[in-house]
Amino acid sequence: TLSYVDIDNRAAERNATAHLLRLSRKRIATISGPLTSVAAIDRRAGYLDALDRAGIESDPDLVFESDFSAASGAAGARRLMAHNPDAIIAANDVMAIAAMGELAAMGVQVPEDVAVVGFDDLKAAAQANPPLTTVRQSISLLASEAVRALTDLIEDPSLPPQQVVIPTELVVRASCGAQSKQGER
Repeated sequence: TLSYVDIDNRAAERNATAHLLRLSRKRIATISGPLTSVAAIDRRAGYLDALDRAGIESDPDLVFESDFSAASGAAGARRLMAHNPDAIIAANDVMAIAAMGELAAMGVQVPEDVAVVGFDDLKAAAQANPPLTTVRQSISLLASEAVRALTDLIEDPSLPPQQVVIPTELVVRASCGAQSKQGER
């Protein structure tokens, strides 16, 4: 077993997808990251978990594998719209914001026609039009915990491996069709 500091990507994506399901979205598509990335694999698994728990069979036409870039977010939105999703969850905010831009160019209204959710809570998420619902992960807390764990190991190499999981928060904004002043955990 190795030491690590991370978030629970699977649970975070499961919670974000479940939020869309609670908003009565049933054809939820995903723009995932590359399946060579552990985070992308875990986030896609969380998306599939939420659908399964809701009794919704996953539709391969509603899954678009990308490379975490804005261009792939836009391409994903174009491809997915051919299959009539009522929501798109992207594995990062860069792709989600690009997807919203592409949807607007196609005449698709967010969130009226298609809800959109991202991941990371970049500063651009709050400034997007409409403001993007997203999963917030604390990069500063991840970094400080990683430094703490490394310092502990340097000071005492006999310490057992540490697994530190940092909580995430769903920040609900207008892009999903439901606004809240407080995020969901």
